[in-house]
Amino acid sequence: MKPINEAIKTYLEACEYEKELSPHTVKAYRIDLAQFSRFTNGVWPEKDTLSEYVKHLNTHFAPRSVKRKLASVCAFYHELERNGEVEINPFDKLHIKIHMSKQLPRTIPEHTVQNLLRCAYGAYAPGRRKVLRDIFVLELLFSSGARVSELCALTSSGFSIDGNDMSMLIFGKGRKERIIHITTPELLRLGEKYCKEYEAEIQRTNTILINDRGDPLSPQSVRRIIRKYLAKLGTRTDITPHMFRHTFATSLLEAGMDIRYIQSLLGHSSISTTQIYTHVAAHQQTILLAEKHPRGKMSFSL
Repeated sequence: MKPINEAIKTYLEACEYEKELSPHTVKAYRIDLAQFSRFTNGVWPEKDTLSEYVKHLNTHFAPRSVKRKLASVCAFYHELERNGEVEINPFDKLHIKIHMSKQLPRTIPEHTVQNLLRCAYGAYAPGRRKVLRDIFVLELLFSSGARVSELCALTSSGFSIDGNDMSMLIFGKGRKERIIHITTPELLRLGEKYCKEYEAEIQRTNTILINDRGDPLSPQSVRRIIRKYLAKLGTRTDITPHMFRHTFATSLLEAGMDIRYIQSLLGHSSISTTQIYTHVAAHQQTILLAEKHPRGKMSFSL
């Protein structure tokens, strides 16, 4: 049997070039399998070592991370088994139970989003193209519900502003395609202004969002943009790009949109993934009921 590191290298190449998995998935597999190999000292592990690895993960990582890392290793072994490189998949005989805590998505209060956008718009002046870019990024995060990685991968061939519609071809997890349409007039004008300002860079890179060096914008750069304007506001609130996605979904659900439309907009394969937002909306309904119902303004005593 070939050495484990060699088998991992072959598997990752197959994931990238034969299975055509997304770059993000391949990157996650590479990180998780390298970590697995280091733990086993580059030696094919016995069942006891695998059990120790599971304990190691449960001790040092959050349940969600443990689940992902084990899924990466399991997928690796399943591929070895399918190719006849191992006779028995050792994970089939392991009893693995991970207790996943149910965490509700963190959303951004509407007034915080408004203040963030107002701060960015207030920093703009003719010629300040980086600020224009920042505004466009923040607006897309808030208005599209797309993952930050999806926005950074947005290409000029998959983006258009035509009449009263801004169309974005999004490649989600597993390279699953979806199209997001934005029709807000202010955003259409903003998009046209941004694309005109960055026309040369967009044509050269075939990418819509551009960083300060004229190259494609990265998710890390988006996080820095958010932190920059939070700092200008003088707030210590921790806001991540993914919280914009949660806010987008929850806002639509609270506005009465059918959850299956929200599922389609978010690119979720399963409705069960989208249903977690119903818990957030229900929580908000409870708050509003307590604040707005007239019974709260009445007082009686026995």
